[in-house]
Amino acid sequence: MDENLRKATRTGKVNELYRVIQSNGNVLRHFDEVEFIETPLHIAAEEGCIEFAMEMMNLKPSFARKLNHQGLSPLHIAVRKGHKEMALRFLEIDKHLVRVRGKKGKTPLHYLCKVGNQLGLLDPFLEASPDCIQDVTTENRTALHIAIQNNRLDVLQLLIRTLKRKDYYWEVVNRKDKDGNTALHIAAIHNQPKVLKLLLNCKADKHATNQVGLTALGVAQQHNNRENIAILKDCFIPVASNFKRKLEKQVVKIASNCNLPSHFESTRWRLAR
Repeated sequence: MDENLRKATRTGKVNELYRVIQSNGNVLRHFDEVEFIETPLHIAAEEGCIEFAMEMMNLKPSFARKLNHQGLSPLHIAVRKGHKEMALRFLEIDKHLVRVRGKKGKTPLHYLCKVGNQLGLLDPFLEASPDCIQDVTTENRTALHIAIQNNRLDVLQLLIRTLKRKDYYWEVVNRKDKDGNTALHIAAIHNQPKVLKLLLNCKADKHATNQVGLTALGVAQQHNNRENIAILKDCFIPVASNFKRKLEKQVVKIASNCNLPSHFESTRWRLAR
């Protein structure tokens, strides 16, 4: 990169940028010719120079989708560095930037699910591109997998809230990663009972098995996560209890119709046992 251009970028001086352009009208051309490169927009995102970044987006919008040598786009960098206003301005110009796939297929949304929602960027990301929640990494992991792996309950709650409005809700909640693990498996592995309860309330498939044939309960037992084991075991109990209640009601109905109170009481007593 031209040293004068680099200096203008790091200091965020737009006037200096145009002085460089005046001395060399092709100074920005070669960035488009290289597959992976650090552009002035990447540097501006790193430094938090919003005015300079917006001017660069105006001149070279293609830079916003370029990946640097670390496989990161300018929006990835803004999220990683915690530059909230920069990230929001990027989305104002191009809302689809949230779906740019970087290293290992991770999007800016995936990065946000890893670092947490302290800056309050998750809602704007999901509003800008709601379907970005379907995007998976090269390991076939969803934003849910990543949020759970990094113990981001607040992030998971917002993701679930968005998913519930989608036709593909069940599909994403139960998506399997490269090892066949669903989000429920990941929660069972990392001993996160609150996350486990949230997923079970959202109809996560407790019967789903991973590549070694284990359900979430099997995974919890393998890792000896006792609280998770208890929660997962309990979610199977209501099935038997409901059956018992239905059977009792049927017995009551038959006894009433046949006017057999003594037989009814005897049967209820045996069921209660």
